[in-house]
Amino acid sequence: MQILRASDRIAVPWKNGGGITREVAVHPEGAGLADFGWRVSVATVARGGPFSSFPGIDRHIALFEGVILLDMGSYGIGRLSPDAAPFSFPGDAPANAQVIVGPATDLNVMTRRGAFTGRLSRRRIADDLICAPRATTLVFPLSRVAAGGGMLEVQDALLAEAGEPVRFPAATDCYVAEIFPAR
Repeated sequence: MQILRASDRIAVPWKNGGGITREVAVHPEGAGLADFGWRVSVATVARGGPFSSFPGIDRHIALFEGVILLDMGSYGIGRLSPDAAPFSFPGDAPANAQVIVGPATDLNVMTRRGAFTGRLSRRRIADDLICAPRATTLVFPLSRVAAGGGMLEVQDALLAEAGEPVRFPAATDCYVAEIFPAR
């Protein structure tokens, strides 16, 4: 198990100037946007506009703060907020974001279709989270908490491998990203 500190992430501006992204983890290690199998990042969305297209990628998104309306055309409109369930969509679908309350900070999980599948959920962990077999799991507590052998702040992450137990104090709200190899 690894603690991945938000304070260690490098901010990279978006090409369109609408925000910045900070990579949390990527597979294989060192992969870029063109060749990752999966990628988890945290982005700050300063203003609305089109999402970048990622052909062959499935995306899952949740918000730490702010409110965004995500217009997916024929896929519908998603209202993203810290209280809303994570939203999933194909990365090659046209998507346009409108920042309602901002800047917004989002959690992105992207998986290459055919190689990996992903799942992003918001959970209240009562005591232990046993990571799913075959899944790489990243846990983002939504409040300051002692876990994984250290103190975690909001947007810090615990990275655990398949079947590894992760112990939390009772009633810890978290985002849980699970990434599975495709069968």
